[in-house]
Amino acid sequence: MILDLINTREFQRLRRIRQLGTASSTFHGAEHSRFTHSVGVYEITRQICDNFQRNYPSQSTDDGLWNDDERLVALCAALLHDIGHGPYSHTFEHIFGTNHENVTVEILTSPATEVNKVLREVAPDFPEKVASVIQKTYPNPQVVQMISSQIDADRMDYLLRDSYYTGTNYGTFDLRRILRVMRPYKNGITFHISGMHAVEDYIVSRFQMYQQVYFHPVSRSMEVILNRLLQRAKFLFENNQLTEETPPHLLLPFFENNFSVEDYIRLDDGVLNTYFIQWSMSPDKILSDLASRFLNRKPLKSARFSATTSNQIPKLCELVSAAGYNAAYYTATNDSFDLPYDVYAPSQSKKITQIELYQDDGTLIELSKVSKLVAAITGEFSGDERFFFPREMLTSSREIDLFAPIYEQFQRHLKNGWLIDKKTDY
Repeated sequence: MILDLINTREFQRLRRIRQLGTASSTFHGAEHSRFTHSVGVYEITRQICDNFQRNYPSQSTDDGLWNDDERLVALCAALLHDIGHGPYSHTFEHIFGTNHENVTVEILTSPATEVNKVLREVAPDFPEKVASVIQKTYPNPQVVQMISSQIDADRMDYLLRDSYYTGTNYGTFDLRRILRVMRPYKNGITFHISGMHAVEDYIVSRFQMYQQVYFHPVSRSMEVILNRLLQRAKFLFENNQLTEETPPHLLLPFFENNFSVEDYIRLDDGVLNTYFIQWSMSPDKILSDLASRFLNRKPLKSARFSATTSNQIPKLCELVSAAGYNAAYYTATNDSFDLPYDVYAPSQSKKITQIELYQDDGTLIELSKVSKLVAAITGEFSGDERFFFPREMLTSSREIDLFAPIYEQFQRHLKNGWLIDKKTDY
């Protein structure tokens, strides 16, 4: 059955969607797909199920141990958890108002999809069971937490896989050790306290990957360009100004906010890139320039800012406009696009948000209560806030005449990669 799911058109589409989107502009090895990640999540989930069945098989209904009847729904949910991702996922969602989890559920439950047909061969209600795992409403929390929790098969695979393909070492941790100390209990999944240091290593690895890879300023800059490119195309369409000889037919349902599952699964990175090539020749100068910048890796520059210097941004946007750039499309701050990140912030009221360690006497204790290392970064978001702008604003005044005074004035607000108040001596 798993092979049948892999061979569906909806799952094969994931081969054509990069896992890290624009990050390949920074880390040239990051060409891996959501297909490979999804298969990896399936494999880690399979190993968890094997470990639970071997070491913690249920003997009675209420013993809180593993019932292997749950294996198939867990494996299917693991394999299919990302099937609703669109091209350049998070930016696409921001512009067109889609949600990949909602689309995943729709693909699983729609009778029109090949995935649904395969799932219904198990039982008529099996697609809804798998979908409920994605929605975190499935009655067995062990199954839900295998796929979605602070340490789940999804996160463990993407950290190791992304670390490998980006050529960094930040995301490495001892997967085998974590799987060995993982165990089921009535309210979900816990880890034996003897494996605490492996769990610590995982938390720190995740923290470092976000700081050094996922939040990399060049990747974020390319995401800003992509955001503004799609935003411009949508604006032109809504104002009847998207006048290409070959209109972007596959995007029209999204411009019109009236798309079906079939419309969605026709899209992949290659489809969008083809339209970007067309738009690079558009008579609209903003659209063509943004498309060219994205295709040819011409990122915007950025500078960090703080609460005390954020008031400089409107003035800098005015200078960008004075230099001939539409600030609505050529500037951005972090608030202008999505940077998904869930810090480790345990909550007693939501077990899924915390990592619990199993002690020798059978009691549980939350990780940050016994780990000073994890406690130090618990609830901490240490990403930076950046202002993005055209790299041309940093042109030396000796290289240009017309806008030299504007460039010089703009550059006086920057120092060592930070926005500054000209009255402040950094």
